[in-house]
Amino acid sequence: VQLLESGGGSVQSGGSLRLSCAASGYTYSRNCMGWFRQTPEKEREGVAAIDSNGRTTYADSVKGRFTISQDNAKNTLYLQMNSLIPEDTAMYYCATVTPCRAKVEAILETTAMWDYWGQGTQVTISS
Repeated sequence: VQLLESGGGSVQSGGSLRLSCAASGYTYSRNCMGWFRQTPEKEREGVAAIDSNGRTTYADSVKGRFTISQDNAKNTLYLQMNSLIPEDTAMYYCATVTPCRAKVEAILETTAMWDYWGQGTQVTISS
């Protein structure tokens, strides 16, 4: 499986960005996809995840500001990020669990269950 992120960039606080992740090479149809982020000072943390039924989960820090979605026909994952703050500055990674039988709430808590990762896209928010 290959994952390719795009859409990162630099915006001012209060602005918006939409990240995309194009996936290819799946063998199974029941997959989970998610977004993680990492800074040099912190470990990689889960931001949002979605399963093949559209069930979603979010980190508390982004609830109400970020929306995860997927276009199954295009095998593309999205992360709409609104009301961005400087603390959202990080490298954002797309990841997938395939096949996925676990609850999204559980798999977002750890990086260990995720099978494939993208290369990341940088998001920088200035105050």
